[in-house]
Amino acid sequence: MSTFYFIAFLSIFFSILVISAKNPVHSILYLVITFFTFTVHYILLNAQFLAVVNFIVYMGAILVLFLYTLMLINLNKEAEPVKPFMVKISAVFGGGILAVALISSLKSLGVSDPVVLKNPNLGLVKNLGKVLFNEFLLPFEISSVLLLSAMVGAVLLATKEKETKATI
Repeated sequence: MSTFYFIAFLSIFFSILVISAKNPVHSILYLVITFFTFTVHYILLNAQFLAVVNFIVYMGAILVLFLYTLMLINLNKEAEPVKPFMVKISAVFGGGILAVALISSLKSLGVSDPVVLKNPNLGLVKNLGKVLFNEFLLPFEISSVLLLSAMVGAVLLATKEKETKATI
């Protein structure tokens, strides 16, 4: 119970750091930590498949791609335009209205215990595999052939046409 609330606090804390970080590289690194806390939440909810997919796809692929993209572009602070004073005032005003709305909505909520699953085997990969390879075997195989043909088509489109020019 206390682990859930601690990880929830870390999720909120690091997501606030994502927004408030001045350096975009630091913001992406905080986002990686935030997604890691989401992975821990999935494990606590007994959804191991979602935890692994979140870890591999989001943390391993997408965010690393964002990080490399940010490191390759030129983030020159001197070229950034200066924002007028009225834009800053309106941003503070809008943020204040958002804070008041969030606080008023949180006052109406009651703190409840986390949901306990009636079936503890609900999110297991074993059960997902049984359903995927029994009931949905044909759509699974069709989608794999479709992905394979898309990969072959992408490779063929990406190759240079040296052979056709030589025969003409």
